[in-house]
Amino acid sequence: MRLTDLLHPHLDDVTSVVDATAGGLRLDPYLHLPPGITPTRHERPVGEGELMLLCYGPDPDLHGGEADCLAALERMRPGGRGLIVFGHPGTELPYHRLLDALVAHRCQVLHAAALGYTHLHAGAVFACSEELLPPHDWFGRPLPADGFATALRIADEYVLSDFVSRSQRARLIDLERAAEETARALANAREDGLAERLAAALRDKDQLAAALRGARERTGVLEARVTMLEGSTSLRVGRALVSAARSPRRAAPRLPGELYGLWRQRKARGRPAHAASTAPAPAPEAPVDDRFHLSHRALSVAPRDRLVITGVLTDRTAVDFAADAVVSRVLPHDGRLLVERTDPDVLLVQLSACAAETGPWALTGTGLAPDLDRSLAELVGRARGLGRAAVLWRDGPASAAPGLARLPWDGVLDGDTGTALRRLDPVTDGRDRLREVFQQDSTRVRLARLAALTGAPDPLAERRVAILAAPRNATDVARLVAQTLGQLHRPAEVVVADPAGLELGELTAASVTVHAGPPTAPWVADWTDLTEDRPDTLLLDLLCAQEFSGADAVGHDPAADDYAFVPTLRPLLVRRSLLDAGTPPDAWSRAGHRLFAVRGKEPS
Repeated sequence: MRLTDLLHPHLDDVTSVVDATAGGLRLDPYLHLPPGITPTRHERPVGEGELMLLCYGPDPDLHGGEADCLAALERMRPGGRGLIVFGHPGTELPYHRLLDALVAHRCQVLHAAALGYTHLHAGAVFACSEELLPPHDWFGRPLPADGFATALRIADEYVLSDFVSRSQRARLIDLERAAEETARALANAREDGLAERLAAALRDKDQLAAALRGARERTGVLEARVTMLEGSTSLRVGRALVSAARSPRRAAPRLPGELYGLWRQRKARGRPAHAASTAPAPAPEAPVDDRFHLSHRALSVAPRDRLVITGVLTDRTAVDFAADAVVSRVLPHDGRLLVERTDPDVLLVQLSACAAETGPWALTGTGLAPDLDRSLAELVGRARGLGRAAVLWRDGPASAAPGLARLPWDGVLDGDTGTALRRLDPVTDGRDRLREVFQQDSTRVRLARLAALTGAPDPLAERRVAILAAPRNATDVARLVAQTLGQLHRPAEVVVADPAGLELGELTAASVTVHAGPPTAPWVADWTDLTEDRPDTLLLDLLCAQEFSGADAVGHDPAADDYAFVPTLRPLLVRRSLLDAGTPPDAWSRAGHRLFAVRGKEPS
């Protein structure tokens, strides 16, 4: 929730705002107060028609401290209201430090909510009153006022919510402890794996060096033997006799001369060295280059921006994963080679691919195919020896392949592998189903869990959207901030020509990058006309359509086509590489780019 959404329902009858924050954080850019109301500072009491701003967080220089809040609460008078924002996460909110002061100064908390900023995580609106005010329901509407019923409701809800929150806090602590232990175990395993890989590499190096020396020695002995045999008189005599026997008519008459020549050469080799010194020296032989040379080498060095998977997968999973990752399926006979050559981020083994009745890895882990069990165990050991994570994707009951649990996995993912949006039918499933799958159950979301487990590039980075905007005044800024932060799929960055002098700090606080220059996100949406009314589902529906179709541009078609490829459209979401190419929109289809039309709420 934005801070303005929390505050504005409680601004009725408020004529002035008092800034009582003690830190360096300015709250007025987040509030978007009505015209004529500007935060002021004074030390007087705050009463009827006034609203006090307070801030409390872990960083006193930024948020202010506890003592500053307590001192400000002493100035509250009946009829006055207040807004306090917290820099603490919601699960660690130290409300108990302020609770007694709120009660002592007759301040009742009307509404509390989580905030979506990087340094402000929660906020609460309170009012100072001499009587019990009616609380608000989950939608922010005040309930009927009845003193005893209101007090009874608050007391009952306090006991029940405290009971529920205690169990949730205990579970959160257990999960955080388990996550820390898992992270330490994974780090230790990686360190141990590094030492094992280094030792294995040294052993392999020593073995290869010894084998190479032995091979060279054997090669030298064999070469000497071949030279001795080729130069021996017995071999040459044998060759002359065989030649004469094969061609008696032509070679037999020359046989006596050849034998005599061999006798003379043997006799010459037997003479002393000084007798042969008068013979002409033989011409030196050219040195033999026994090295291997590459006639051509091609090398490409680039950052790895996609998840690389080598594994045991079903046909459907391999096809769905290939849309967002580099996928190599291994077979029992080539698994080791593929792991070494592809250098994957993860060796992934899908349980359903092993427990299937057909396929190259069928019945693996069931005890019915021990040779496949040995092959998979060797493959997992080799991947871990190379420093790559081995992950089991348990998309079925563990009892279907109990032998897989005995392998040394670096991680285990439970659940299905997700649904690719292209497998859905927009007419049958509906727009709500597409949104639900896109946000929670898509294959890309499942791959993001795998990437987080292995430290690989996040596939969800392909969903980042950059907004092109041109705000000219405070009204445009407020409209841009409201439309940007109100999107169900929040943009990653906002590109403006000159951000200097514009109050865009709320976007930055909500983790939206604001900068000038070219966009860096994969997708770009043109919002330069801030007078258009854009629904909060706009970017979500556009990205759903893009992921469903794989198109390069998504937008509205003049013919009002819905979920159909069209030759022309009004682009609302465009691939950044297509914009960088500089091709005019009316030529995109002729250039081979895919355009996909979505019929939604037309901007007014």
